[in-house]
Amino acid sequence: MADQAEFDIGDDKSLLLVDDDEPFLRRLARAMEKRGFEPEMAGSVAAGKAIATARPPAYAVVDLRLEDGNGLDVVETLRETRPGARIVVLTGYGAIATAVAAVKIGATDYLSKPADANDITAALLAVGDALPPPPENPMSADRVRWEHIQRVYEQCDRNVSETARRLNMHRRTLQRILAKRSPR
Repeated sequence: MADQAEFDIGDDKSLLLVDDDEPFLRRLARAMEKRGFEPEMAGSVAAGKAIATARPPAYAVVDLRLEDGNGLDVVETLRETRPGARIVVLTGYGAIATAVAAVKIGATDYLSKPADANDITAALLAVGDALPPPPENPMSADRVRWEHIQRVYEQCDRNVSETARRLNMHRRTLQRILAKRSPR
């Protein structure tokens, strides 16, 4: 692990975790605590922004899509209150456009779920522009494709015909894909 002085945040191990998936949030908090961080949890954009304003942390892990809004709002608040904070944005809906938006707003890194505590720690502690090592278990190409189809399907309010049109895919092909389980 890198020396904390390199990050210009001293010995501050405060960590804000923002995710609306409560079981995941609790597991991640326990895992990060074991790695020496002092986690504080928030289950919404509003709670995350309140903590970021009241007690700006040195580190943050923020989910992109939350029930009450966009996690990038929390990232913006953190950048205003603590410009040197190391922020990792997590999402189950990985897309290049959202990754670019997250980095432009001030995120240090962007990871697709499922990311484990080791991947998150590596991203938080990466020095400068150095990339963290590749994930141990990256999503397969089939899984990435399936995730994309599911995201578009949800955005089209689960309308198969509209989803097929937007994906330039035959409707029956899409129905077969949606009927199957997610690939690993």
